[in-house]
Amino acid sequence: RFLNAGIGFGGGCLPKDIRAFVARAEELGAGSALGFLREVDAINMRRRVVMTDLVAQLCGGEVLGRNIAVLGAAFKPESDDVRDSPALNVAGQLALRGAAVSVFDPKAMPNARRLYPTLGYADSALGACTGADMVIVATEWKEFIGLDPASVAEVARGRHVLDGRNCLPREAWESAGFDYRALGRGR
Repeated sequence: RFLNAGIGFGGGCLPKDIRAFVARAEELGAGSALGFLREVDAINMRRRVVMTDLVAQLCGGEVLGRNIAVLGAAFKPESDDVRDSPALNVAGQLALRGAAVSVFDPKAMPNARRLYPTLGYADSALGACTGADMVIVATEWKEFIGLDPASVAEVARGRHVLDGRNCLPREAWESAGFDYRALGRGR
């Protein structure tokens, strides 16, 4: 399920296990037979850069001075685990490019703050969206899937939503006036 099109997978197990499996195969002289796993890891890591570049593109070419809401910090829903989190990686890349990033996650806020203390954090999803030029859904929490697009439209400055997990109801967001994009599915 976590291999769906989108921002990519993270966590403390699968990425590490893929790399360890490739390393062990190389030690045994069978590394060339597992080249596809090396490519799986590379593609997965590039998804984060693709997401960051798409945000910049949708913001007119750069994110400097833009307010970006990132909904999700954990690498998967129903968890506070932020190890190798694609959501936080993207948030961090956007901040390094000069965006003001506001992150919200229902469970992972303390862990996210410890790993990324320079990011902005909100007390709610709508709080993160307040004044946002763009809203990014980076973890597929039920809370975010059920978020009322009209309520977001009342507090957000911009009308861009980037669905990094392909989980939002597209029609509802478009009906509320948002330019909806889903990473891996196109427009």
